[in-house]
Amino acid sequence: MYLASLRLADGKPRRAREDIEKKKENLEKVREFIAENMKVTNDDVEKLLAVSDATATRYLEELEKEGLIRQIGRTGQQVYYEEIKR
Repeated sequence: MYLASLRLADGKPRRAREDIEKKKENLEKVREFIAENMKVTNDDVEKLLAVSDATATRYLEELEKEGLIRQIGRTGQQVYYEEIKR
């Protein structure tokens, strides 16, 4: 019975739902940052959201797959992402 109370009406665990909402909020913050600054680095995302390097990379990769940003540079500190104009 305890486990049932941790699930929402849609059957997803409460924690998973909270994680999804937090990710959406974080991605929106990154989008806003890019709109204001025209470019973003992995380090910018780490500091903006207080997340790890790996998490910042995942967020940037997701935005890149959505076609919102593109990576400039291949590796190292010269890599940044810029907004794709639509």
